[in-house]
Formats: sequence, C-alpha cells, structure tokens
Amino acid sequence: MSFKLPLIQQELLKGTCLMHVAVMGAGSWGTTMAKVAADAGNTVTLWARREDAARRIQITRENSDYLPGLTLPPSVTATSSAEEAATGADIVILGVPSQSLRGNLEQWTPFLGTSTLILSLAKGVEHGTGLRMSEVIATVTGHPSDKIAVLSGPNLAREIAMEQPAATVIACSDHSHAKVIQAAVSAPYFRPYTVTDVIGAELGGACKNVIALACGMAVGKGLGENTVATLITRGLAEITRLGVELGADARTFAGLAGLGDLVATCNSPLSRNRTFGERLGRGDSLEDAAKATHGQVAEGVISSESVYHLAEDHGVEMPITQAVYGVCHNAVSVDEMITALMGRSKKAE
Repeated sequence: MSFKLPLIQQELLKGTCLMHVAVMGAGSWGTTMAKVAADAGNTVTLWARREDAARRIQITRENSDYLPGLTLPPSVTATSSAEEAATGADIVILGVPSQSLRGNLEQWTPFLGTSTLILSLAKGVEHGTGLRMSEVIATVTGHPSDKIAVLSGPNLAREIAMEQPAATVIACSDHSHAKVIQAAVSAPYFRPYTVTDVIGAELGGACKNVIALACGMAVGKGLGENTVATLITRGLAEITRLGVELGADARTFAGLAGLGDLVATCNSPLSRNRTFGERLGRGDSLEDAAKATHGQVAEGVISSESVYHLAEDHGVEMPITQAVYGVCHNAVSVDEMITALMGRSKKAE
C-alpha cells in the first residue's frame, strides 16, 4: 500500500500552496523561526506565554525582550492563546526549552490535528527520563514518530534574524515529511537540508551544549585556541561514541547537526552555553552566571547531568561531559576539572 501525503502538503512541495505554521514559544529562536517561516511565504502564528508580550509584539512588530530591532513580517500574528495558535496549523514548531517541553505539550496536545507535522527546536535530553525531545513529543501527544521532526545546525538566532546566510538540518524518519518542512522553512537566507537520522541530529544538538560549557570555562580561565580546539575535537569524538551506541549514523556528526552546530556553539559569544561557561571559568557560581545571562541557566547545565547518566547507562566513556557534570552538579572546581582531563591515561586517538 503506497503512502500519500495530505493534499496541502503535496501542493507545498510543488510550490503551489502556502501553509499555516504555528510557532509555540516567543524566545529568540522561536521568534526567529517565525520570521523564517513567514519569509518562506507562509502565514505564521507566534505564541507567547505572556499576554502583554504577545500584544506588544503584535502592535510594534518587534520582540523587544529577545530580538530588539528586528521587525517581523506582516504575515506573523502574535497571540497568547495556545488554542488559537495551534488549531488548524499544518506545521507546529515547538520553540520552548527542553525541560519545559513536556509540561507545555500536556496543555497543547488537544489542539494538534492528526495530520499536523511537528518540528522541535529544543536541544536536550529530558532530566529524569533520558528521553530525547522527539521521544517526549511522541510520548505526550501520541503523535506518530514519522510526523515528528527536529531541527539542528549551526543556528545562532540573532545572526539568522539579521538574515545572515545559514544552513540547518531537518531530521525526520519519514523523508517525505522532512521535505514538506524543508520547503516550509526555506527562506532566501536559510537553507535546510534533510536527513532521516533523528537520533544523531538530536544527540548532536543536546551534547554540543555541554561541550560549549567546557569551552567557555577554558576561555574564562584565560586559555587559548589550542585548548578550545582540543575540547571541540575530543568533544565530537565522545558525542559520536554515544550516538553510535544509541543507533545513530556516525556520518551525521560530521555534518551540520554535529560538527557544524558544535563549532558555532563553542566559539560564538552569542551562544548562551559558551557565555555561561565563561562565567564559571572566571569563578562565578551557577546563580551568578545565570544572572549574567538574563536570569536563565544554560541548557547545557541540565543536559550535562542527563547526558552523563545516559552515557553511564550505556557504558559510553564521555570524559568532557563527566567533567562538566562535576563542575555544575558536584562542586568540582574548573581547575580540578582541567587537571583531571589532562591527567587521564594515555591512549591512541
């Protein structure tokens, strides 16, 4: 029996139909993706948690809290009603943090249509369950996994919002659905590629935040490019080990969702994880570092614990992740972390 896409999705792929896209979450990345989807020619509804924020975005055409100076296209409508945003949407883009995804989905599930495609922007492993974000979505919503996709790549929100050219990966187990979403978020400055390796794309996105914390710590201690390059390279090696053990394709980690995302996040001052790690390297506590990053704890802090336990459960050696976990959760100093990493037993690369 052959599978056929819904008619509207067939028409989109032929370039003859636009879609209704809902973006759930009006942070910097969600707002940027609302702009991308609108610039790709779709009508977009952007959900903001606070009514005053939604009203301000709708009136001023700007999300001054996260992307001041960015003017949103006329085809973006802001609302604080999740029902209004998600009902009837062809694609729902989830732009909330990984650890709050489950709670939000429990409220949003009644508004998701059976043919709706879901695209996750969240990068993390759920604390306590060890589930990837696509697994959380499937568990909570009951949506079939072949209609759940993830986006991952070297994608710093502000640069994309400024229309600086960038590429990304849309990963979905069903390639035809990945192509539908690819078409819906293909803006002149934003080029999505498709893959079917959801596991690899998600683990690359979750684990790179942990390595970025390590790089930030190194920079905060005044260490140079050699150290950062070493952490990126060896970080990629341990991410790949975990991914392959969990069923990912090793080639994914050499692409945009692996190396590409890792390099951008570990090197850019626009990366919250890199900036947060730099604060820790200078001697700040987790609380002080959070104050310096708009009151938000970096995703990598929570992910370091989740990824560490995931690696432990599967017998995968991840020394950098273990070191970051020690700093963030076991009161290990950054100096002790560096000493422990440099003092590990000698081995072949």
